[in-house]
Amino acid sequence: MHTLTRRLTLKLLIPAIAATSWMIAPAVAADAKTVNLALDWTPNTNHVGLYVAEAKGYFKDADLTVNILPYTDTGAATLVSNGLADFGIAGVGFYSQRAAGADIKGVYAVVQSDTGRLVTEADRTDIKSPKDLDGKTYGGFGSAWENALVGSIIKGDGGKGDFKTVTLGTSAYEALGNKTVDFTLEILTWEGVQAELAGEKLNTFKYTDYGIPDQYTTLIVSSEKYLKANPDNAKAFLAAVQKGYAYSVDHPDEAAKILIAANPDVLTDAKLVDASMKMLVDGHFLRSADGVIGTFEPKKASGIGEYLFKSGLLVDENGKVLTEKPDFASYITNDYLPGK
Repeated sequence: MHTLTRRLTLKLLIPAIAATSWMIAPAVAADAKTVNLALDWTPNTNHVGLYVAEAKGYFKDADLTVNILPYTDTGAATLVSNGLADFGIAGVGFYSQRAAGADIKGVYAVVQSDTGRLVTEADRTDIKSPKDLDGKTYGGFGSAWENALVGSIIKGDGGKGDFKTVTLGTSAYEALGNKTVDFTLEILTWEGVQAELAGEKLNTFKYTDYGIPDQYTTLIVSSEKYLKANPDNAKAFLAAVQKGYAYSVDHPDEAAKILIAANPDVLTDAKLVDASMKMLVDGHFLRSADGVIGTFEPKKASGIGEYLFKSGLLVDENGKVLTEKPDFASYITNDYLPGK
């Protein structure tokens, strides 16, 4: 579980896998009241509202049968784009897939602000802030997104943005602890919580403090095809989802128990789940301090897209770097949320 959400965020710009080894109903199914939802990783607290909506009968009340599909190596957004799922959980990699021609559209903002952090060991007296990372070694997955992000953070603190990268994957945290690498990235609401429970002392640096646009780290996507064919079902589904997340915020302890009960083989550390839920709620990630839940702010949604575009990380369907900025506002919609 240590790298569960980390990999979710860091595999952002890896090309989508088109094939899958199992078959499910197409998105526009004969039974239009059945909704297929694909997860981005094994169940975790980012998904809590979905399991609460199921357990509390919100989907049933909406006259929907919701299938939470088993996680596979094929990304959720890829399944949605290919009509193999109606909705899916995605991350910032959604922007690269959409730019490359995938039929996906953001319809629900699971978290209202970025949960990512750059981290170092707290006992590193030579690292006071990101600019001190010049010349040091980063442990991660080696993606273009990571390198652009880390370089921008260092430059945003007045450094040159020069650093070494070692691709370590799941062993990055062990390497950080034994000082084989000097810094890495984490998800505050999962790995940050896990480190705190383990008594690990880390210094964390928030991306937005160093010029990186805030972002919706986790979101629900659908396809234009499905939304146009099933607008009423989409609205009913998202209303139930929003109700599930709202209940989770208001009753985090119960929501954690529901999530664990639905996934006992995966979520074996109740303390981690409870603490993660507390962080998501107290940090106003699932519902902002001013009460926003599920809704996108178009300017924010466009900001991270523009950052990716300016960094040369978005390519078209032929793999060529985009030279004309897309209309990122069209990548998301609030039209299927309650009251819209």
